[in-house]
Amino acid sequence: MNDIRSFPPPALSSTFFRRAVVDGLSVFYRSAGDPAAPAFVLLHGFPSSSHMFRDLIPLLATRFHVIAPDYIGFGHSDAPAPEDFEYRFDRLAQVVDGLLDQLGLDHYHLYMQDYGGPVGMRIATAHPERILGLVFQNANAYMEGVSAAAAEVFLPLWERGEEAGARRMLDAGTTRFQYTAGAREPENLNPDAWTHDQALLDRPGSAERQLALFKDYRSNVASYDAWHEWFRKHQPKTLLAWGKGDPFFTVAGAEAFKRDLKNLEVHYFDTGHFALEEDAFAIAELITRYF
Repeated sequence: MNDIRSFPPPALSSTFFRRAVVDGLSVFYRSAGDPAAPAFVLLHGFPSSSHMFRDLIPLLATRFHVIAPDYIGFGHSDAPAPEDFEYRFDRLAQVVDGLLDQLGLDHYHLYMQDYGGPVGMRIATAHPERILGLVFQNANAYMEGVSAAAAEVFLPLWERGEEAGARRMLDAGTTRFQYTAGAREPENLNPDAWTHDQALLDRPGSAERQLALFKDYRSNVASYDAWHEWFRKHQPKTLLAWGKGDPFFTVAGAEAFKRDLKNLEVHYFDTGHFALEEDAFAIAELITRYF
């Protein structure tokens, strides 16, 4: 019988938990890897935080300097009341951009999931000279990618001010659904993921913060044409790793990137919106090969 101790796993980098003050706000971030290595900035989605990258970070940190921040109002970063902080995607991006400046990161790759798309694209379009490459993982940038389920949340809110659909996005059942829908083995997913997210969503004042961002999401849609023009002009090296079972951001949205980007690889995974829950190893392998 073989002794399993003779087959050690590859050495993985430790993850460190840090804070920085940006614009007077405490920003939590996870950091791993050699600071001299090329940087990879991981930008999370809704309703998650840098916690969603807990499996990916040590895998990427063998080759990259990895930084994964929590946006203001998310995770362990400060969450001021809406009257004290304007919850818009411009502001989330400005704080992340300030963190990267403070850390001295003048060149980096961006990994964008869900909300990470509009946050990351604001940073990329502001600093094209800093971008080494892009990863989109179920982060939409095209109207083709907006599913009927997503439209049912946003359009009534934008057109008639109806909040019922948006408020359902804050329910525990919806949070769990975002992880399990489209997953190939939902019964084997780690429930810590949606439990962690929901605990943060249930904090006092969270609904008002999230509703403000839902309302501002229309600014992202309004920016799509400008982002496409930026793609065509700068042609960043881009990788798409897409959970094809995502009920919110569809495969059609992933295919649309092919119109504007030439230096592009597209890979689909038999999983859902939070593809890292089932495919962190495969996505890490893609990233380390492609970049």
